[in-house]
Amino acid sequence: MSKQVFMTDKKTALSGLKGEVFLLTDQHKSFASAQIELLVAIEACGSISKAAKQVGISYKTAWDRIDAMNNMSSQPLVVRSTGGAQGGGTRLTELGHKVIAGFQALQEEHQHFIARLGDKLHSLNDVASFMRGERMKTSARNQFRGTVSHITLGAVNAEVELDIGTDQSIIAMITQESVEQLGLEDGSDVVALIKASSVILSTNTDIMTSARNKLIGTVSRLLHGAVNTDVTIDIGGGKSVSAMITNVSATELALELGMTACALFKAPSVILLKDA
Repeated sequence: MSKQVFMTDKKTALSGLKGEVFLLTDQHKSFASAQIELLVAIEACGSISKAAKQVGISYKTAWDRIDAMNNMSSQPLVVRSTGGAQGGGTRLTELGHKVIAGFQALQEEHQHFIARLGDKLHSLNDVASFMRGERMKTSARNQFRGTVSHITLGAVNAEVELDIGTDQSIIAMITQESVEQLGLEDGSDVVALIKASSVILSTNTDIMTSARNKLIGTVSRLLHGAVNTDVTIDIGGGKSVSAMITNVSATELALELGMTACALFKAPSVILLKDA
């Protein structure tokens, strides 16, 4: 749980006590109210476009949140169904339903806690510094929660291999000093960040390059803009990787939904985060 204190003056201090709920997995912030709101809308609408409209966000933002939730979870929360009498749609998995139920139960308990705390505290100034929670934000489109499976030390740099819960892994190249500062070892839980602009796409899955990372999957989404195309590759296990390429490149690659493709990115392009 992450609680925030909003102070005005001594007379209104208690009335200013508010809180916000996060679901935590091994001390990681995984789901906040905005994500839960989207999951509830998907459950009700059965459509990403309708759910996005209901919660007041764009279709692209809705998919970005879904991809992030699926990538940061051990199992997918949202899956796309195709075909059938209804022409397909989007639905929550069993885990997605459990997350909603658990979050709502936690939220009720949290509100009771805030109410009791507000009744007992005479001054919030003494505890405010202990209750402020900072939210991590990043511009990186691709975020994967993983476990360190192997570390290869070099003279200056180290190669860190991550198990992200699929048959494919991610390789990061960082300095040995960073390995020590992060306290990395086999079994460490980390988050890998890769900018969409750092990802190169190829429809030739046998291509050989100097890039250490090659994630193979199928094209699951194409969003064309005025200049660039946002491409999402489903790499299995409910995980996906996004790439931002030019419209010219998308045309030359003749990208289509369902097509097999691979996402390539260099090991130094991977940024690792780890809780202190």
